Amino acid sequence: MGIVAGLDSSPEFTRIVVCDTDTGAVLRQGYAPHPVEGRASDIDPQAWLLSLGEAAGGGLLEGVQAIGVSAQQNAVVPLDAQGNTVRPALVGGDKRAQVAAADLVDALGGREAWAQAVGCVPQAAQPVTKLRWLAKNEPENAQRTAVLLQAHDWLVWQLLGRPLRRTTDRGGASGTGYWSAATGAYRPDLVELALGHQAVLPEVIGPSEAAGTTPEGLLISAGTGETMAAAFGLGLGLGDVVVSLGASGSVMAVHPEALADHSGMITSLADATGMYLPVVTTLNAVRALRGTAELLGLPDLESLSDLAMKSTPGAHGLVLLPYLEGERTPNLPHTAGTLAGLRRESMKPEHLARAAFEGMLCGLADALDVLRGRGVEVRRIFLLGAAAELPAVQASAPSLFGAQVVVPQPADYAAIGAARQAAWALGVSQGGLDPRTPPAWQGAAAQVLEPGEELAVGQAVRQQFTAVREQTHPGAFRP
Repeated sequence: MGIVAGLDSSPEFTRIVVCDTDTGAVLRQGYAPHPVEGRASDIDPQAWLLSLGEAAGGGLLEGVQAIGVSAQQNAVVPLDAQGNTVRPALVGGDKRAQVAAADLVDALGGREAWAQAVGCVPQAAQPVTKLRWLAKNEPENAQRTAVLLQAHDWLVWQLLGRPLRRTTDRGGASGTGYWSAATGAYRPDLVELALGHQAVLPEVIGPSEAAGTTPEGLLISAGTGETMAAAFGLGLGLGDVVVSLGASGSVMAVHPEALADHSGMITSLADATGMYLPVVTTLNAVRALRGTAELLGLPDLESLSDLAMKSTPGAHGLVLLPYLEGERTPNLPHTAGTLAGLRRESMKPEHLARAAFEGMLCGLADALDVLRGRGVEVRRIFLLGAAAELPAVQASAPSLFGAQVVVPQPADYAAIGAARQAAWALGVSQGGLDPRTPPAWQGAAAQVLEPGEELAVGQAVRQQFTAVREQTHPGAFRP
């Protein structure tokens, strides 16, 4: 069919990959950092366009027939009635909005009311919470806001020449806090609850639909959020779970239906194919490793991993509950971490290093159990993030998670997912692809780790962790 491009506009940079439409092979790529100055939580969206232009330089897009757009989630671009930005985009995990999140939870009647309404409980980063912050702190800007777009919506709209029709996709919409993955519909009343008045919301189009065609004849696909694009780029299907190791952690699965979770532990997102991505997050993942490395006077996580490998599974009875920033899973927002099992023989640096890795992974295994408890199939687990390469992680993860672990080679999976979406929309428009079946691209190259004979050992470590968690925080965790 030809070649397509995938564009990923992350918080720091734009990356573009040009791919073969039939195989997904990356033919060429471009990169440019965002020319951003000033406060990280307020960004002029023009910076995204400048970065895009630079990344696409040197004829990168020559011969491309379609473009897909992936972009950072939770970025809100408020526009006035004329389509001009009211203020810089509100981006990232904006701590300014923490009070606004609590206000919104109370205003609708609690966590359960939100979980039932839209499949998630407001957090500081979410668009609906940022709207509440805007209404409380910049009422004039809130009043001028007539149209709400997210980052990928705005970029698609710009690429199409700012048409009257504005679109989004179900993946991006599901993270806003005012669209329900379960019903597939907006909740305009929640926009009004947050912003103080109604606003025009983009039309949600299907996964294989085109948002439009540029004046030059270039097809632009629906676009989606980075999480959904990365899942699509990895080629995830039913039975696949992604465990992301960032400062905080997340466990995300592909599931055929939206999961309503009254406790609010599960955030019910939609994916870029027509299925769903239930997500459970932990506040503490790699930050627990970094804190332990600092405590032990080690320069980096590689050194911590090397030290941990000198210990044995179970860390001689040492257990770290890594709730250093409070925790979301279990819901313990004001707690602290706990180090248990201190005996003379366990008070060695290597055992503390091992306990840090096991504590982090057991916390993520708890999050995984929340999904398993709701009937989510867990066949294999994709482990993402730089820490996934560490020997101490790879040695413990399969047995603690109780499943095959796949560590994909580093690649621009969000950009690849955006390109795959472009190929799908192009194929459908040309009559060569089914609108319900995405193009079959080659899967990610990866290292595969099996739990094997270590499974029983891993379960014993989990039991040790669970016993300390229940003793310290009785009844806090109910998967």
